[in-house]
Amino acid sequence: NQRSPNRVFIVHRLDRETSGLLIFAKSERSKRYLQDNWADFTKKYFTVVQGQLKEKEGEITSYLMENKAFRVYSVKDQDKGKLAKTGYKVLKESNKFSLLEINLFTGRKHQIRVHLSEKGHPVVGDKVYGKSDKGAKRLALHSGSLQITHPITKKEMTFETGIPKYFTELVKG
Repeated sequence: NQRSPNRVFIVHRLDRETSGLLIFAKSERSKRYLQDNWADFTKKYFTVVQGQLKEKEGEITSYLMENKAFRVYSVKDQDKGKLAKTGYKVLKESNKFSLLEINLFTGRKHQIRVHLSEKGHPVVGDKVYGKSDKGAKRLALHSGSLQITHPITKKEMTFETGIPKYFTELVKG
């Protein structure tokens, strides 16, 4: 397809209340290349979760499935669910919250939110998988870094954004 100066193509999506980086393409061909290679790119997120994690660094792996109410959950049967793998590292913690850096090894719907909730540490402000927290201003999940290969030049490109101030304020203690 030809480049269209007035058109952009959505490469991926974020959950509705998640902030951060999004990638758009200028052509259908570039969009297809980026989507076809999406699993090979590096995606880092920042999140604030309830409580303190015993293990300060690790991986969560499960098979995720979605029910008829569009709620995602882990299942043991790999024939029913899709493999999901989330790496995490605690950056800072307070008595009530932990700020985590997340490495997204797979990109399943609600993956980070489900994995952390099932581990007993739901994302702050998560109305679906978390606890009701009237003090939460928003979902504390942010796409902070994307490392991709340019669809035309094949050069590695890294896009980064800082941790939202709201996140660091939560873990001040």
